[in-house]
Amino acid sequence: MNSTPRSASTFGLKIRQQLQRPASRKGDPGFQLDVDLDLPRTGFTVLFGRSGCGKSTILRCVAGLEKRSKGTVRMGETVWQDSSAGIFLPPEQRALGYVFQEGALFPHLTVRGNLNFAFRRVPTIRRRIRQEEVIELLELTPLLERATAGLSGGERQRVALGRALLTSPDLLLLDEPLAALDRSTRRAILPFLEQLPRRFPMPVLYVTHFLNEAARLADHLVLLDKGLETGSGPLTTMLTDPSSSLTREGDVGAVLVAEVAGHDDEFHLTRLNVSGNILLSPDSGLTKGRMVRIRILARDVSLSLEAAEGSSILNILPVEVLDLTPRDPGRVLVRLNTGHEILLALVTKKSATALNLGPGRRVFAQIKSVALL
Repeated sequence: MNSTPRSASTFGLKIRQQLQRPASRKGDPGFQLDVDLDLPRTGFTVLFGRSGCGKSTILRCVAGLEKRSKGTVRMGETVWQDSSAGIFLPPEQRALGYVFQEGALFPHLTVRGNLNFAFRRVPTIRRRIRQEEVIELLELTPLLERATAGLSGGERQRVALGRALLTSPDLLLLDEPLAALDRSTRRAILPFLEQLPRRFPMPVLYVTHFLNEAARLADHLVLLDKGLETGSGPLTTMLTDPSSSLTREGDVGAVLVAEVAGHDDEFHLTRLNVSGNILLSPDSGLTKGRMVRIRILARDVSLSLEAAEGSSILNILPVEVLDLTPRDPGRVLVRLNTGHEILLALVTKKSATALNLGPGRRVFAQIKSVALL
C-alpha cells in the first residue's frame, strides 16, 4: 500500500526523440528509439518496460547525454533541444536533477560535502529547496559526517536523491534508483520517494521494470517496447484497460484508492474505506485519515453470486461486471465496478459460465486480507 495518486492534469513536458544506434561487430544488434510524448508537469511519470526497451535512453535524451538524438525536448516554455532550430543545451544548462542506479556519489567527499557541492552550484536566486528540509525528509542527519565508501546501498541512494534535490531542478530524473537494492531496502526507500511530489513542486520522470514499483509511485504511466511507446495514460486507466499490455501480465491487478478508517488492535488489522466499503488488511502502522493506494492482483479476487458466510475471506465487496475479456483458452479477465473504482478478477471460463457473468451482472468480489499489497 502507498500514498494516493496525485493530480497531474497540466501537460508541460514534451519529448520527441529519434535515435538509432547501428549494430556493432561485437554482436550488439543495435537499437532504434522513436517516441513522441506529452507528459504531465506534476507528479510521477513512470517509464515502464522490459530491459532494453528504451527507458534509460529517453532519460539520457532528456538530460542532454545523447548528442546523436534528433527531435525536441521542451520543459514548459523552455526549449532544451530542437534539432530543426539547431538548439541543443548541454546537460549543465538543463535545470534537472539526475539519480543513477548506482548513486554516483563523489568518493572524496563526505555526505555533507556531496550535499554542499550540489547546493552551492545553484545561484542564490534559483534556490527553491533548503538543505535542512532535504536532510529532514531523507533522514540524513546521522550520515552527514560519514565517508560515502562506508554507506549501504540504500543510504547511498538517499544521499544521491538529496544531492539531486538540492540543485532545485525543474525536473527530476530517476533511472531505476532501486534496481540494485534488495527487496527490504527497496521497501524502506519507497516511502521517501512517495513524499517527493507533496514536498517539492516538480515533475519526476522515473524508470523501472518492476510493475509493483510503478503501481506504487506512478500518476502517469508510459509503456515502452523496443524503442516505441505502446501506451500512455493515468496509472489506474493503464492498469485496467483491457487493451493495455499490462492486463496480459501474470501479475495483472488494479490500484484502488482508500482512506485509513481505523485499526483493529486485537487482530492487528487496518480498516480501509474504499468507495464506502471497508476492507481489512494486515496492520502496517498507517495513520488514521491517511489516503493510500491498495494494489489488488486479479488472481487474488474470486466472485460469488451471494455474500459468503462462514468463510476465512474477510473482504467482500458488492460489484457490477463491466465486461469480460478472454486471456487464454481457459480464462477470462473480468472488469468490475466498485462504485468509484475499477477492480479486476481473473477467473476460469467455466466459472464465468456457471455464474452467468456479463455486463451489468451484480456479484460479490472476495479478497483475502493477506493479499492486499
